Amino acid sequence: MLKNFLFGAVLLLVSCGHTPPVEQYGFITRLGSDTIAVESVTRRGSTVTSDEVDRFPRVRVRHTVIELAVDGSIQHLVMDIHTPSDPADKRECKVIANVTSDSVHISKTDKAGTLHRNFATGGAIVVAHVPQMYSLYELYFAAALRHAAASKSAVASPVPIRQFYIDREFDHFPLGSASVTPLESGKAEITHDWLSGTGEATMDFNYHMLSYSGARTTYKVAVSRLATPPGVKSIADRFEAQETKTGIVRQLSVRDTVHAQIGNALFTVDYGRPLMRGRKLLGDVLPYDHVWRTGANAATQFTTSAPIELAGMKVPAGTYTLWTIPHINGADIIVNRQSGQWGTEYDGSRNLDIVTMTTQASAVPVEAFTISIVPNDIHHGTLVMEWGTFRWTAPIEVK
Repeated sequence: MLKNFLFGAVLLLVSCGHTPPVEQYGFITRLGSDTIAVESVTRRGSTVTSDEVDRFPRVRVRHTVIELAVDGSIQHLVMDIHTPSDPADKRECKVIANVTSDSVHISKTDKAGTLHRNFATGGAIVVAHVPQMYSLYELYFAAALRHAAASKSAVASPVPIRQFYIDREFDHFPLGSASVTPLESGKAEITHDWLSGTGEATMDFNYHMLSYSGARTTYKVAVSRLATPPGVKSIADRFEAQETKTGIVRQLSVRDTVHAQIGNALFTVDYGRPLMRGRKLLGDVLPYDHVWRTGANAATQFTTSAPIELAGMKVPAGTYTLWTIPHINGADIIVNRQSGQWGTEYDGSRNLDIVTMTTQASAVPVEAFTISIVPNDIHHGTLVMEWGTFRWTAPIEVK
């Protein structure tokens, strides 16, 4: 693989001295059947120009011009961002980043003023991070693979990268760390501070990203390269109109709270509700034999005001987190003593216990993951989890 990438680098060097060709392409990012980002890219030599819209979850429309250094890292970036759901004085924002051999200077200007930030790079490869902007991911991979090819190492080793943050949710954080690992057959993996799990890209020998999969991350997106640049403006107008019509920016997985009572026991379940979005759930979105957060985002919180038995497991009164393990022929439920943590912070050493649930098939697919507690009498009830065509249940007995 490294030889192929080195060959691509040689081809690029041979073309020096000539007017670089114009490349035009795009990316489309899907979460199941839903489109969450679309991008049109024009590249001439070391200049990359992008028009992009994403909704993750709020709609943002971006126009970006990037000048690349010889090693493929970012040297200069200007990004104009339109965020229709922001207050009027922050709705339009211009981000300018200048990268030197040892530092990054970033300015962010809106009607409220200009914010300046400076970070030391330690001489590392530097790229910019926007969660669902995949021309930037392409730069991550391309810069790292060029570095790997130049090293001529027989063993593919992870290439460290530093990333600066564009969107205001993250812009107070210092430079993050990323790592790209070349694999065989044009594949490469990426990990970074804001990606729980490992993403995988397919690249060609000219460092073009042909596809990207987030299947092994919490951002379970599928990204495809488009040979023809898409019409971003019309898509952005539609996304903005939908958001403006409701007047609400919703999480991709809405948070919900369930309250129930069985006899003298009061129950609360606070959890994220991901949507099916046309995806295969069991064995795909929810891998078999792996611990699942039982929802999305923050861990699923479960509170009981009285001692209970859950599928035979003794659970004292208190607050816990619920986790599940899907299997081909069923599912287990875990009650964990830790609470308040993010859904990727599972600590099995703090498990109260693990028991098996009853598995059934739902006659009608359930689009949004749903947890409910159904009272049967003053001492008994049922914990129910439904999504797609599966229905998991566990009996509750109030002691």
